Amino acid sequence: MKIRLIIIFLVIFTIVITLLSRVYFLSIKSNTYYEELSKNNYINRVNKIPIRGIIEDRNGEKLAINEMGFTILIKPHLSSYKYKEQLENIIDLIVKHFPKYEKEKLLKEYKKADSSYNHDFIEIIDYIPYDEFFSKYTILASKEDIKIESSTKRYYPQKEVASHIIGYVGKASKIDILNNELSSFNGIIGKNGLEKYYNTKLQGEMGYKDVKVNALNKEIEILDEKEPSIDNNIKITLDINLQKYIQEIFTGKSGAVIVMDAKNGEILSAASFPEFDNNIFARGISVKEWNDMRNDFNHPFTNKIINGLYPPGSVIKMGVALSFLENNIKDNFNVNCSGSITIGNRNFRCWKSTGHGNVGFRKAIAESCDDFFYKGSLKIGINKISSTLDKLGFGQQTGVDQINEFFGVNPNKEWKEKKYNQPWYVGETVISSIGQGNVLVTPLQIARYTSYIATGKLPKPHFYKATYEEPKELDIPLEYLDVLRKGMYDVSYAAKGTASKHINSKITIASKTGTAQVVSIPQSEKVRMKESELQYYQRSHAWITTYAPFKNPQYVVTVIEEHGGHGGEAAGDIASKIYDRLYELGYITSEE
Repeated sequence: MKIRLIIIFLVIFTIVITLLSRVYFLSIKSNTYYEELSKNNYINRVNKIPIRGIIEDRNGEKLAINEMGFTILIKPHLSSYKYKEQLENIIDLIVKHFPKYEKEKLLKEYKKADSSYNHDFIEIIDYIPYDEFFSKYTILASKEDIKIESSTKRYYPQKEVASHIIGYVGKASKIDILNNELSSFNGIIGKNGLEKYYNTKLQGEMGYKDVKVNALNKEIEILDEKEPSIDNNIKITLDINLQKYIQEIFTGKSGAVIVMDAKNGEILSAASFPEFDNNIFARGISVKEWNDMRNDFNHPFTNKIINGLYPPGSVIKMGVALSFLENNIKDNFNVNCSGSITIGNRNFRCWKSTGHGNVGFRKAIAESCDDFFYKGSLKIGINKISSTLDKLGFGQQTGVDQINEFFGVNPNKEWKEKKYNQPWYVGETVISSIGQGNVLVTPLQIARYTSYIATGKLPKPHFYKATYEEPKELDIPLEYLDVLRKGMYDVSYAAKGTASKHINSKITIASKTGTAQVVSIPQSEKVRMKESELQYYQRSHAWITTYAPFKNPQYVVTVIEEHGGHGGEAAGDIASKIYDRLYELGYITSEE
């Protein structure tokens, strides 16, 4: 009997506890949840989308702006047969005033987005320019089935000038939206160049307005409000007028040009040729435009400043000479260049078939004697050369504020073992010493390393001062640089300097030319074919890298002309003109 009573009491106790727990949950724990539901019933949040920031050059010239316009939206739930005529009348009205749009395409766009679950107006035209739309505004805005909203479209007033650096915006993809919530509201995101690198800064921060509404969804009171950010602009280091000038003197050529402050890494001009108009991406590129550019052998899509990988040819020789000095080859080291050196069964030729005679460091740089670097490289080996080049930034990203910068290739024994599972051969050492073989660089790496030779410090190239870092000092004795600088002076001004016939500027320029072979020369060819006799795409790339003024280095100018032939002949005049323009613009104040 007692056991039965205990069981009954336990059952009653359990039921009471369960009821009390449920009452507690309904009256207290779920209160927060229902409060939130209640809030959602009477509070609407209206998002305020920030206007994308403007990009300006160092002098305030506009490089990327926003043009005002309008978006057209149509009331939802008109796709059914019942409202077919009503929908078609609306579309007919729009096409009547904007005949460039096709009725069938607009209907298809509407029906694709319309569903019983969607209660928002449906966008069918994303942007019509202000001037084109304004006279029609009253006609369309008066229709209750049509909604007009203000809109902006990115515009690049300089068109193709500096297009690779500025970049462009495009429609945000699903992946973009997952990674960047704001892009789901404004529909665009930076896709390339500075537009992508500084997208967070340029797009700004969202604002909002919390509004109390009644049962009819009419606004009663503003409860909270935050304005979107307005400090979204960036001013960069480019001088767009200098960039335009460089574009003029590089007309019809393919390659890259960089003008950089040798002391702090500010980039005044960075041009990759051929260029393209960024506006075709902002408005939507056609299939024909895409195919034409994609199939162009000169690769207009490639930002050659950071993504062009080239053999450096002889412009690497100062770095290799620095490695000789670093590794106990004395500055009085001399070789007798007879025009070639034989290693095993292969003959490695100097570019001058008759030879340069007795050659030391200064003459080797001035006259670009290959044999000097062949013989010096055999003394120290590829690993030591690679170690010095590594300090100078080869095989590394420069850190410039651009996306997807390439590393290049600074080869050594370990690199080849990892990449090809093969041993390193002595012949590869000698061809690497003159910037051929597996060595690959970007033009910006060459400009940066030239800055080090000029100033004794390695800067970080940049377009926006927010990314500035103090130039690095390297553990290389600075007295070694004097030998290299004198050789570069002789390149421009000694009788047999490789650029002496082509440097023609009021500014005293130190330079180094390079001719980077695109195709190898057969051993059987005794007399090398002239560049002009080769097919265009078989001709060597022409390099020149320079700094000036010689006594007080301020700027570096690096030029590569693809398939241009000999460096001095193809690029020397271009570099000279750029320095004269820097002088005219007041960037250089001393001629020496």
